[in-house]
Amino acid sequence: MKAFVFPGQGAQFSGMGKDLYDNNAECRAMMERANEILGFRITDIMFEGSDEELRQTRVTQPAIFLHSVALAKSLGADFQPDMVGGHSLGEFSALVAAGALDFEDGLRLVYARAMAMQQACEACPSTMAAIVGLDDATVESICAEVNASDGVVVPANYNCPGQLVISGSVEAVNAACAKLKEAGARRALVLAVGGAFHSPLMQSAKDKLQAAIEQTTFKVPSCPVYQNFDAKAHTDATEIKANLIAQLTGAVRWTEEVRNMLAAGANDFVECGPGKALQGMIVKIAKDVAEVTVSGIS
Repeated sequence: MKAFVFPGQGAQFSGMGKDLYDNNAECRAMMERANEILGFRITDIMFEGSDEELRQTRVTQPAIFLHSVALAKSLGADFQPDMVGGHSLGEFSALVAAGALDFEDGLRLVYARAMAMQQACEACPSTMAAIVGLDDATVESICAEVNASDGVVVPANYNCPGQLVISGSVEAVNAACAKLKEAGARRALVLAVGGAFHSPLMQSAKDKLQAAIEQTTFKVPSCPVYQNFDAKAHTDATEIKANLIAQLTGAVRWTEEVRNMLAAGANDFVECGPGKALQGMIVKIAKDVAEVTVSGIS
């Protein structure tokens, strides 16, 4: 069974999507429509922007979404997923690719999400850190300990065994990193991100996104959509909306999500979007499962 998966923020690169724009008329029309909806030429930044420009949340999220959805569209009849999933932002790409959301509605939601998250980041100094080499329970315990004394820090992205990202206030993340190193983490690296994604500090962004999602029409997807918030498969529009809203302050349970896809019969994973980050994670998650192929389209 084939699972298409879609990347999240951090996969962007200068030049992304240009081949699709130049060589596929349908993708070019989609990208030009995105320029109209957003009110600025995001394609110019995608094709020629600096790393600094591409790292801006208001640019990064719609750019990765646009590239990912255009790639899925370019596959035509070859896009035949038995299931889909996406990492954080990538969940919106997955929903559009599976027909649960129209492209234009998906883009508007992604841009609303990006702007709300950027505003939340600016309102409160916050950050994230990658923790490598510890089990989830140890990271969870230390975050809880720091939470009780030094502010907000929570597990945010369960990427694969031994790799977890934490998120919170700058002081609390730094305090947690120090304790995690003492506990034996091979790395506890503060990331160059704008704020504390997938943490309680995104509450104001969640409220804004909820208002936008509740005004948007969702349809039954063409296949099950695995969602980050509970790592389970969904086809009910009401459940999909609720999980999308909850995702903004909840953890991305990617390890569990991929394991659930494997349990449902997935043996061919295709990353559809810029970068190869998800492929690396899936290989680690599925290392003990025989006959699983992992590839990418970018």
